[in-house]
Amino acid sequence: MREMELAVLDWIQAYMRCEALDVLMPFISRLSDHGEIWILTAAALLLSRRWRNQGKTLACGLVLDLAACNLLLKPLIGRGRPFLLRPELVLLVHPPGDASFPSGHTAASFAAVFALRASGSCLWIPACVLASAIAFSRLYLYVHWPTDILGGILLGACVGWAAGKVSQNR
Repeated sequence: MREMELAVLDWIQAYMRCEALDVLMPFISRLSDHGEIWILTAAALLLSRRWRNQGKTLACGLVLDLAACNLLLKPLIGRGRPFLLRPELVLLVHPPGDASFPSGHTAASFAAVFALRASGSCLWIPACVLASAIAFSRLYLYVHWPTDILGGILLGACVGWAAGKVSQNR
């Protein structure tokens, strides 16, 4: 399995790397370095009476994601990152020091997508586009395995959905 994942990452490096994406992908990735774009979105929604419930659902999803991804799964699984197997590769970002699985950027992004969807917000559509770009950026930057991304999407979907259920019961 690892060889197949390395082949995907190496294919991206061989056939998709270009100057424009070398600038764009680190920027896109940084939007969610600590969930910033999603935290700011939740804060903006919370400040509006009209969208406050959607903001609460989004904030709940992000908190659930933080607990599940960063406090539980990453330390428990402790998977190494792919760039460790390719020391000759020049990274476009600082090498992350935490575990690889699941992708925290991806999990937070898709937690936002599914929380927004569960809350009835139409923002879930542009959020999905951005979340997909963030997920791809992590592969492009060679800091996550493809299964880290898949795990992040699934985790984000679960906690975003759960946030919607929790918010409905309040």
